[in-house]
Amino acid sequence: MSADEDKYPAESGRRRFVKGVVGGAGLAAVGMTGAVGINSATQSPGEGGGSTTAMAIENTAGPAPRGMPQIPVEIDDEGYLKGVWPEVKEVEQGGRTIEVAETEMGGQTYSSEWFQYCGVESYEGIVPSYDSENYFRSIAGPDYDWQSEALEEGDRLNVEMFDDYESWGNGIGEAGLGKPATGRWRSEGTENTIPIQVIRSPIIEEIANGNTDADQSIVNWLQASTEKGFLAWLNKCTHFCCVPGYKQNSSSASFGGEDGVYCACHQSVYDPFSIVQTLFVARPRPDD
Repeated sequence: MSADEDKYPAESGRRRFVKGVVGGAGLAAVGMTGAVGINSATQSPGEGGGSTTAMAIENTAGPAPRGMPQIPVEIDDEGYLKGVWPEVKEVEQGGRTIEVAETEMGGQTYSSEWFQYCGVESYEGIVPSYDSENYFRSIAGPDYDWQSEALEEGDRLNVEMFDDYESWGNGIGEAGLGKPATGRWRSEGTENTIPIQVIRSPIIEEIANGNTDADQSIVNWLQASTEKGFLAWLNKCTHFCCVPGYKQNSSSASFGGEDGVYCACHQSVYDPFSIVQTLFVARPRPDD
């Protein structure tokens, strides 16, 4: 594979669909692709890593080699949002016993290795057995006015904060596609912050309810990994590890990203309403 092929992988088998109006917004696309982005050709010593299949929000433009990995969502009895962490187990790898975190979910193998890129593999929160309550918490200086007004740093995100998700807009792109928030996950008591983005969207809700032309495998996955239209992902661009944003930058319209997740550093665009399966080489965690 040449350097350019690695940087700009071809798409194949992508399916798109358009549904009727939901909450004032036309339904966007969901697809499955065979595109493969490799972020590392070799493995260095460490734990875990290697060839990894992940579910991600699709990269649709720019130099990013693949989509950003999804974080399955659950909602507690009080309406607070949490990221699901896989089951921790021990496996034999390279003649030694190591810890991994993985579980079967919606027909996919959900693994902590989905997040082992861009240096995140060295974060304490990615260690399989790290003790975390897994809540999504607001960050300092969020990029949305509603979030700055309603939340302090470290506050947990709650369903009630997203009640206007079918009509929310901020003047960038089309209103009514979904209401976003920026936050952190598995970062309490650590030196590193794992950045995440959350969106509650009627589009995701419709897909998870089966009202879609998408492949059944995508429906099954979203039924298992989303709840009440909430979708979350690790917010690290797969190109140079910048932190992109959904409807955060008015210049995104110049690159077709006004209704997507746009990375202002190098103009990569991701579609949060198109969930795809990606294959990449996850980086190993450093030895303990």
